[in-house]
Amino acid sequence: MRQLTPGEKLALSTLLQAETNGLAMARAGINVITDEQLKALASAGITASEARIAGLQEFISENHLTVVEEVH
Repeated sequence: MRQLTPGEKLALSTLLQAETNGLAMARAGINVITDEQLKALASAGITASEARIAGLQEFISENHLTVVEEVH
C-alpha cells in the first residue's frame, strides 16, 4: 500500500472529478454529432476516458484510499 501526501490525494480527487465530468459531457454531446468521422472520434474519446477513470478507481482501491468529493 502506498502512502500519498494530502496534495497527492487532492490531485487524485480533482483528476477523477474532471474525468467524470468530461465523460458526462461527452456522452451527452455525442448524440447531436451528425458527422460520422467526428462521432467515431468522440466515441473513441469516451472509451479512453472510461479507461482512465477505471485506472484511477483501481489505483484508489488497490491503495485503500478514500476520495472524498466536495458537496455544494
